[in-house]
Amino acid sequence: MIAFLFIQAVLNIALVMADPDLEGIYTFKAQLVPFLCALPFLFSRTFRLHFSKMLYGYCGLGFLSLALDYTLRSHVGLIQLVTVFGPLALYGLFRFAVWNAHRCKEKESLYALVLSSIGWGFYALAFPPLPLGPGALVFLVPWFIILLRSNMQTALFASFWSGFLYNVINYYWIYNVMNVGPAVLIMIGLVLLISYFSVYNTIAAAIFIKARDVKIKGVPVLLILFPLFYAGLEMTRSIGDFSFPWSHLGYALGNQLPLLQALSLIGIFGYTALIIASNLAVAEAFVNRKKLLFATPILIFASLWGYGTYVLSKPEAAPFYMTSEAEAPKVAIVQPNIQQTNKWSKAYYDSVVLKTWQITNDSLDWESGDLDLVVLPETAIPDFLRLRSREKNWIRNRIQNTKTSLFIGALDYDRKGKPPRPVNLYNSGFLFRPDEKNYTRYIKTHLVPFSERLPFDDVFPILNYVDVGQGNFVPGKNRPVFEPFSWSPFICYETIYGAEARRSIREGSRLMVDITNDGWFGKSTAAAQHLNQLRYRAIENGYPIVRCTNTGISAFVDQYGYEDLNTELFTERVITRRIPLRTRDTLYFHIGDAVEYGLLGFFFAYLAALFIRLKTLPNARP
Repeated sequence: MIAFLFIQAVLNIALVMADPDLEGIYTFKAQLVPFLCALPFLFSRTFRLHFSKMLYGYCGLGFLSLALDYTLRSHVGLIQLVTVFGPLALYGLFRFAVWNAHRCKEKESLYALVLSSIGWGFYALAFPPLPLGPGALVFLVPWFIILLRSNMQTALFASFWSGFLYNVINYYWIYNVMNVGPAVLIMIGLVLLISYFSVYNTIAAAIFIKARDVKIKGVPVLLILFPLFYAGLEMTRSIGDFSFPWSHLGYALGNQLPLLQALSLIGIFGYTALIIASNLAVAEAFVNRKKLLFATPILIFASLWGYGTYVLSKPEAAPFYMTSEAEAPKVAIVQPNIQQTNKWSKAYYDSVVLKTWQITNDSLDWESGDLDLVVLPETAIPDFLRLRSREKNWIRNRIQNTKTSLFIGALDYDRKGKPPRPVNLYNSGFLFRPDEKNYTRYIKTHLVPFSERLPFDDVFPILNYVDVGQGNFVPGKNRPVFEPFSWSPFICYETIYGAEARRSIREGSRLMVDITNDGWFGKSTAAAQHLNQLRYRAIENGYPIVRCTNTGISAFVDQYGYEDLNTELFTERVITRRIPLRTRDTLYFHIGDAVEYGLLGFFFAYLAALFIRLKTLPNARP
């Protein structure tokens, strides 16, 4: 074993010193040598007896070599990447398969998997537009019963695979991207994404198992606080370059408007905590025969419904209530319904733009003088707008001699980047005003990970050499407020970040204008889920929304969550109405940042408290 590690160390040092004069992620055949020299050791008895240690040693030395190569010369060898992490990944998959095979031989594990899958499967069907929302208060009871009764291995097995089922149902629509991108890579990415999200269920299960036996003066304090921990766990999905806060549990109640009004008090993460508390309480009632806890979901439902009914009974909570037209701009939403497979084809560019202009021109009364804003979707011009004088002239000529502004999505760029990408690309929105010669640009600030940008490409510039079909966009930094009517632009899934809505309101915004494509969702539940998330932002912050999509669902949403003129999927449509500006102040707008970052801090404090407490409980139940 010592000889093996010594040989690997010498070979890796030699590779670092070789320093091939290549940029970025390079190919250097000599990096096969450590791997080839490791193969003969596979036939030695010592290697087989200590396989995992030898493998970790090999991979650890290879990783150090890669790190030194990158730190000293800012490049990375592709062959070494594959030969270091490939064996480790294969070994991990093998161990995972063996572990699952053992679990499948245990009746208890299979029983736990069935129960957990029933719970998480039904929960996945609770999100809008599906009708099972209120069931979210009890659907996870089978999972919690398993967590209360089972050992660690059984719970982890059931939680991962039931979570996998839940996420397959939630994210199946991503396969539609295969129609416009590299199909094999997208399928692999989808499996990895679903597996990654399923790990969150597994983490929750592991922490729950550890916390259930921790008592302070006979009280299971950590178990009582578990709903807040779970909300904090969800919060970790809302920050950083990997953030994708799409399917928080609290979004399940979106079909019942009265149930949503407490969002103005506790926000989406408060709803998640209530849902977890409800399911855990009922599971406790079953397992430990605490009959009073059976009433928990009824009390939570009644409280939410009662509060929501009270709020919506107020005169100012009438749908799209307005005191005067001066406080309600007239906005037109243009949904051109451009097929995603044609949208980015150069051969179809002229027909795509012509169709967009035609529906915009023919469906609106430009001469009426009462139209304040026309909104077209994300990348309605599927090219760099600055290179398209014809399109810019069409817009200027169309709004000339009117009081109508026009906001449209397109791409943009500048040459302020750094090698290997000296050109910065931007997913942008452009505002044209009738009294201005130039346009005002907004750059999308939250980019979809792996689709529009590789995570951490600003921290590790080497990632800019990687091309797996992503957009390689650069995020913007500013959240502007446009006048008149004090509205802020949003692009695509930026709207699901509650902090961005609050940031805009603090800057003086009274209306959100969201442009998105959504065409690559296909005919799926994703478009309705996306709209549901916007509705939550509206109620949390008292923030009305104009939502313009390429293929649907476009809609107007007022500050209490009422929707109007919702379009059908894959239809050409122009909808117009006056939308009242923000007049409602909510508690969550003021405390939202503190609540969300407080939950994030609570998440880590909970883990620390659990770790410290377990140190004093060596005989805790496995």
